[in-house]
Amino acid sequence: MAELEAREAAAHARAEALRARIAELAEQLTAEEELLSRLGITRQMVLEILGGGDEHGSGVLEGADGGPGGVELDGDAGVRAALRIDGPIARAGLEGAPAAVGVGAVRVPQWQAGLEEAVLPVAYRDVLEVLADAGQPLRAKQIAAALGLGEEPRGVEGLRLKLKRLVKRGWLAEPAAGLFVRRTQPAESA
Repeated sequence: MAELEAREAAAHARAEALRARIAELAEQLTAEEELLSRLGITRQMVLEILGGGDEHGSGVLEGADGGPGGVELDGDAGVRAALRIDGPIARAGLEGAPAAVGVGAVRVPQWQAGLEEAVLPVAYRDVLEVLADAGQPLRAKQIAAALGLGEEPRGVEGLRLKLKRLVKRGWLAEPAAGLFVRRTQPAESA
């Protein structure tokens, strides 16, 4: 029996170590996905700013095959050309460029009718998916567990900030203090 208990304790310790590693990897994955989202948005903005513009101020780089939103379809050649400091595209883009806006900040747009969840960063879309699957109001700790973030205060509080941001921007509702649910009715204008 003593040997069995020792093996059970060892297996329990290994399982706990694996759970901790999974939580750590999930946190790293979330950070990398947010970085990818920010880099994608930055790439789009660089292409739009340096590409000239139509009546909305967006466009594509000269000579680049552009797709929707001014994003180049044939690779990074246009981006490399645009990012040359001494190039005419860079000089033209810098002359009309607006002041820097929250570099590195994750942008969560205000909810509007017809606005798709795809405009949200991946971590925020994951939160909406968890709440949709739950079908009932959840607390930040429950959402964190469903996302695999663990129950450490650092992860839960970071998630709580995201939840509050989604409430403020109209994507979620907070029917009672600390309970979050997907908004089922159109958000009121802020």
